[in-house]
Amino acid sequence: MLSAASVDTVEINSVAMRKTSRCIVIKPETYNIHSDAYPVLYLLHGWSGSYAGWLSEAPQLTDMADRFRMLIVCPDGGYDSWYLDSPVDSTVRYDTYISREVVDYIDYYYHTRREPAGRAISGLSMGGHGAISLTIRHPETFGAVGSMCGGLDLRPFKKNDWDLQGVLGSPMTRWENWEKNSVINLLPALKNRKIPMILDCGLGDFFLPVNRAVHQRLLELGIPHEYTERPGEHNSAYWSNAVDYQIVFFDKFFNRK
Repeated sequence: MLSAASVDTVEINSVAMRKTSRCIVIKPETYNIHSDAYPVLYLLHGWSGSYAGWLSEAPQLTDMADRFRMLIVCPDGGYDSWYLDSPVDSTVRYDTYISREVVDYIDYYYHTRREPAGRAISGLSMGGHGAISLTIRHPETFGAVGSMCGGLDLRPFKKNDWDLQGVLGSPMTRWENWEKNSVINLLPALKNRKIPMILDCGLGDFFLPVNRAVHQRLLELGIPHEYTERPGEHNSAYWSNAVDYQIVFFDKFFNRK
């Protein structure tokens, strides 16, 4: 059966970055401004991707929006922003853009639940790092978080840095930026916050060691989370499958009593 979900492509202005970026909003068939407000799942793309990537690689998202009666929002995070407010480039303000400007836009123009219990965020690769970073820094905005094959520690990748130097500065002279912006070092801030978290990574993924390190760190800190390793590599075949499991997790979060 074909999904009756509808897909909006909107343009969201960023005052912080003085530019406009596109964003996809997937609305379930049941979407009605006179019904109960809808929970929102924000899905972040990976390095070199765009707002259109998720729907292209996981077209079942329209069915999932229908089945679980949620809005799925896919914003643009730039080519290589890592969803950070850069300490070295004032034109890169993607933490501010996603956590404030995108969320404010969605809440203004759509019939949404406007509290952390009605918002979740996840992402793949760079987007996994961004999702956890944004949740740690903005617990008043996001109530649950996920990561799929996330680059959750930036420090091991000084050489193969995915343009990280442009966002964080040279590791030779600005190493403190790499330390302060790596998710693995931000995890203690999650203690006692009770934010549901789901992490997964493929057994053939080059980010597997950092995901295992984050899992271990969460255990040491006593922070509840779900962690899964399954066959797969760092590619769309993996995360287009993993996202289904994460949506089930977030649906339980949205409907908990």
